[in-house]
Formats: sequence, C-alpha cells, structure tokens
Amino acid sequence: MVRPSWVRPSRRLSRRLFTAAVALGAGLAAGPSLAAPEADIDLDLAANPIIITADRPSMERYAAPQTVVGVTGVAVMETQNVLDSEDALKYLPSLFLRKRNNGDTQAVLATRTWGVNSSARTLVYADDVLISALIANNNTIGAPRWGLVAPEEIERVDVLYGPYSAAYAGNSMGGVVQITTRTPERLEADARQSEAVQSFGLYGTHKDLVTSQTSAHVGDRMGRFTWSLSANYQDSDSQPLSFVTNGKVPTGTSGTFLAQNKTGAVADVVGASGLLHTQMTNAKLKLGYDLTPVWRLNYTLGYWQNDATSDVQTYLRDSTGAATFAGLSGFASGKYSLWQSHLAQSVTLRSDSKGPWDAEVTASHYEMLDDIQRTPTGVTASGTGFSTAGRIARMDGTNWTNVDAKALWRTTPSNTVSVGLHADQYELVNPTYSTATWQGGSDQGQGLYSSGRGKTQTLALWAQDEWTFLPDWTATLGGRLERWQAFDGYNYSGGKGVEQPDTETGAFSPKATLTWTPAADWHVTASFGEAYRFPTVSELYQLVQTGTTYTAPNANLRPERVLSGELAVERTFTDGRVRLSLFQENTHDALIAQTTFLTGATPVSYTVNVDEVRNRGVELAANQRDVLVKGLELSGSVTYVDSTILSDPNFASSAGTTATGKHVPYVPDWRVTLAATYRPDEQWAFTIAGRYSGKQYSTLDNTDSVAKVFGAFDSFLVADVHINYKMLDNLTLDLGVDNLNDEKYFLYHPFPGRTFFGGLKVSL
Repeated sequence: MVRPSWVRPSRRLSRRLFTAAVALGAGLAAGPSLAAPEADIDLDLAANPIIITADRPSMERYAAPQTVVGVTGVAVMETQNVLDSEDALKYLPSLFLRKRNNGDTQAVLATRTWGVNSSARTLVYADDVLISALIANNNTIGAPRWGLVAPEEIERVDVLYGPYSAAYAGNSMGGVVQITTRTPERLEADARQSEAVQSFGLYGTHKDLVTSQTSAHVGDRMGRFTWSLSANYQDSDSQPLSFVTNGKVPTGTSGTFLAQNKTGAVADVVGASGLLHTQMTNAKLKLGYDLTPVWRLNYTLGYWQNDATSDVQTYLRDSTGAATFAGLSGFASGKYSLWQSHLAQSVTLRSDSKGPWDAEVTASHYEMLDDIQRTPTGVTASGTGFSTAGRIARMDGTNWTNVDAKALWRTTPSNTVSVGLHADQYELVNPTYSTATWQGGSDQGQGLYSSGRGKTQTLALWAQDEWTFLPDWTATLGGRLERWQAFDGYNYSGGKGVEQPDTETGAFSPKATLTWTPAADWHVTASFGEAYRFPTVSELYQLVQTGTTYTAPNANLRPERVLSGELAVERTFTDGRVRLSLFQENTHDALIAQTTFLTGATPVSYTVNVDEVRNRGVELAANQRDVLVKGLELSGSVTYVDSTILSDPNFASSAGTTATGKHVPYVPDWRVTLAATYRPDEQWAFTIAGRYSGKQYSTLDNTDSVAKVFGAFDSFLVADVHINYKMLDNLTLDLGVDNLNDEKYFLYHPFPGRTFFGGLKVSL
C-alpha cells in the first residue's frame, strides 16, 4: 500500500521526534511571559492518608473530569511494606498489581474492567512522562517501567478511572496512573536498607528466600536550579515462578506429585522452574531550571540494569535415589540467563502562570540498549545436565518515543479550554538465534531461529472544554482525533520469512461529563467516553516461546472500540468520604489472547478480535479518620463486575464449547480491599490490611475450572500487617508481614507465601 504523506517512517524518526520537541520547547521558552493575576481556579487536593479522593489533582490541569482516587507517598511509606514503587498501588479501589516477586520486571496492573494481561489498557505516568511500555499488551515486556521511580521520591499517586478525558489515548480505558515525585526545595538526603524473607513451601520446594535492597536519594535547590539523584540496588531470590509438568510418571522414577492442569487434564508436577535470582540496579537523575517565574525546564535521565539467572529443581529420583530430569525437555526452558540494560530520557517545558494561558511540551525516549536471554534447548538423557546447544533471544534496539504538546486557556473563571497534540512511535526488534554454546559466546554467525520486528506510529489531536454553566453544574466536552499506522512488519519462523502488510486507520473519540454539586459535601458525576485502543507492535509482530507455549503474532488485528460510562455519587464528611460508582464498558473487536492448538500438539497463544464484550458493575469506596477513637483510620473498597462475552461467532472448539455468554478472561467478579491504621501518637503507626479477589478465567469458553494448580487463576484472600516507628526525627524503623495467612494461590504463576519485611531509613 502507499504510505500517506504525513508519515515518513525511518529508524531515526524516534530521535527526530525527541529532538523536535526539545526545539519546540526552546522556542516556547523564548516567547513572552504569560504571567497574569491568579484566576479563581479550584485545584484543592485532599490530603487524607491511605486513600483519598480529590476533585482535581493538582498535576492534572487539562480538565480530567473522571473519578480520581489517590494516596500520598508519606502514607504509603508509613502504612505499607514497600520494596518497589508499584507497591504504592496495592490498596487502591478495584486495582490489582500482578507482582509475582520482589523486583518483578513483569508487574502489570489490573483495573476494575480489565485483568492482569492488559498492560496496554492502562496508562502510567511519572511527572507527566509516560512510563507504560505500550510496545506490548501482555505480562512480559508490556509491564510499566516502575524502576524509573524510586519509592522514596514519590510525593503522591493518583488514579483516574475510565477513558473520559480527551487528553489521554484510548489505552486509558482501564485508567490512568499519575505518579508525582518530589521537587527538592532545600538539601535533602536519605538512605534505606530493606530486607524481606519469604517462607515458601509447595510440592517438593521448601525454601526461605531473601530479598536485600539498598536505596538512597539526595537532592537540593540552588536558586533557580534543582537537582536530585536516586539509586537502588536489589538482590532477590524468588519462589518458583512455574512448575515442570508431565502427562505421566516417567518410567523408573519416583518423586512425582500427581496433579491436574486448569482444565482437568493430567499434569503431574515433576519439578520447579523459574527459580529466579535477580541483581537489579537503577539510577535516576532529575534536573530542573526556572527559566522565568512562569516557565520551568526539566530533564530526567534514568538507567536500569538487570542481571538475572533462572534455575530449576527436579523432584524426580532414579532407582539409585539420584536426582534426574528423566530426559524431560520442560526443565530446559526454565534454565536461562538474562542481561538487560535500558536507558530512558525525558524533557519537559511547562508554564505555571495561574493566569489565562499555560502550556507545556513533553518528549520522552526509551531504548533497550542490551536485552539478551540465553536458554538451553534440551537436557541430557539421564541425570540433571543440559545440552550445550540453545537459543539466544535479543530485544536490543527495541525502543519508543512519545511527544506531547498541550495548551490551556482559562477564558473565564467558569470556563477552561485545553488542546493538545500527540505523536509516538514504537519499534520492536526481536530476533532469536540458534547457538551451539548457549552459556556464552556471540550470536554472530549463528543461525536465525525466529524473528519479529515492526513499528507502529500514532498522531493525535485533541480538545476539551470545561464549562460551569450554572453554580452547581459543570459540563466537560471533548474529543480526540487519531491516525494510527503499523508498518515494516516482518516475521521469520520455521525457515520461512513473511513481510507483513502495512496497515493504517483513523478514529475520533467523543467525551462528555456532567457534574452536579447540589451541596458542598455532595457530588454527582455522569461520564461517557468512546475510546479506541490500537494494536501494539508486539500483538502484531512478536513471536515468543515460553516453555512449550508459543505466542504467535497476528498482523491483521483491528483496533478495539470502547464505549464506557460511569455514574458516581460522592459524599464528603469532615474526616472522610464515601463514593458509589456504577459503571459499564462495552468493547467491540476486543483484543484478547487465547491459547489453543493450532497445529499438532503444541499449544499456541495468539491475539484475536472478539466481536463484543461487556464489563459492568458497581464500586463502593470509603475512608474515615478517627473512627470510634482518635487516631484510628479505616478505608476500603468493594467492587463487583459482571463480565460477559456478548458475541464471539468465530470461536472454534473441538470440544463443542462456546465463548458467547461466558465470563471475559482475567476479570474477577469481586475485588475487596480493607485497611485499618492506628496512630496512638506521632511516633507509631500500626496497620492491618486485606485484599480479596474472586474467581477468574483465562479461557474464552471458561473451561479452566480446576483451582489451586499451576496455570489456574484462583480466588485469594491475603492479609498484611505493618508497623512504622519513628525512633528519632531522622531515623525510622519499619516491620511487617505480607500474606500473613500464607495463602496458596496461582495466577498462572504461584504467588509468594508469607513474607517478613524490615526496613531502616535514615534521613537529613
């Protein structure tokens, strides 16, 4: 096909977008100051700890009308066992963080309408810079880059629910996470040492697994110039992230645990796999300069490094009692080494006149400098050896760039108009080579085993108007116009290469929200939004092998179209709030990965368009301070979702099952969070919290009905406790336990058992 004139893709386009944004920002900075008398704009943000709800988060100036829930960084560190920045989201309403282990590079966020395999259905920002990896929509490379934010630098985290703001792409259907970090106003420095010990016992694996983390943060303001530097090193050992299964007891062996898989077929457990040892380092430098009293320029440089090895443990013993793999190749896929080094950069130029005009430009670029995984292809016929032959999978060169330009016009105290431009490009580079020596050596000159590469690009224009037309009524109307293209797609597998066809499409998404404030302590909000989520480059082009399961690309995917609505009623009190939300989301051409047997006996997971799915439900969230006694705070949420596949006529099943009328995969019916914190004085804070998730399915026809087995998606109830003690003004001790009740559950992977936590922080 002929590529339209508005796009000229090239390998240098990402850098050109980044450079152009910097130049545009410099031009804006050179323009006249927009300072003016302060307008009467309400940017009030409640500061209740644990869980808060605010009408307008201060960092979101562009008429974000939807329900907002957040938590302060101080409250997170005071009430939770925190090792990674994503832990801050643990108890927010309707959310679930799929964090399999400390330092998990695949920690994705599930929302009230989408599950744990939907990384591209939520947008995560740090200081308005996108850290979501929209290179994929999965639980592997699609996880947000949480390591670009240190827990100690978090000022607050806010979650905006639903695709109701034109300022965000259709990936906001699940929600938008806004992480705000501190800007130092004086010299500040802190260091923290944290330790966690997990006691894990399942099948033949019984281990005490340790995580040790050292982190430090320092920053200062010197006149117009601010700087901060944060660094973190984590050394961790995980529980088995998978198990090796077999259809029968291997001849001449003992030690097999008889079991089933999630659909009831024989899947005897013969060993543990994915015993991951990770040494992870990340560092971030933030520089800021006040060009004028109105304009501020920020630059951020983030570097992340991961050195990991995965091991296996066999439960099998031969007739002499010696450990053996019994020739089962499933052990080989769990043995690998992984080396990763990634670099992220961003530049932001923003005005804060508090007058009629404001504007900003943000450009960010993320690049995988090194990303190499080495895996053997087999095991020896006896004993516990691995073949010397293997494969080397690379992601080096995979990168993405985002550029956003926004402007804000406060025409009157009762009317605000905002507009914006967006451009992005995502490039996937993922060859896998066969090698005679998988443990070392170069992949140069080795045979190409498989390859997936390609690019996507989006250009968007949006506008939104927030208008208070009566004292108690505010309407927010907007729309987003987008043009998307996928190109340069190529796949190689089985000795055959395929040049994938280019594709492009456009979409317009209207948004509307109406808010009624009948009294100062009552808010009623009705929201509607249409959104389009375009396929990620990995859904289109990436071929991935995980054990014996292959994930196949699908270059013919259509974008999914979402119609979403919410009615929220909120009541505020002197020391608390309560909110009831009714929501419904209908998704046409939903992009859902389904595992099936395409050819032969190898299960293949591939993404398909499902005609229509519906997720509708109700969410009740509340928090209250000084309950019965001074210092006792209670917070929590209850969410129920009726998730249904309304139409999927193309679903095929050799067993005669159907998908229509079944539950949408990965969406549980119930989610509950509860937390209680007691502060008897300024030194102590005692917290007990719980999380519950109901049953969910991972197949379109809901045939995975067997629970508590590897590969299942279980319901679970987990309780956590935390004690925060301010020993001195500059010395804080944290103690706690995650999964106090030692719940055994699977979300495909086995999740951590009871984990003891301790941390000591010293600060200036």
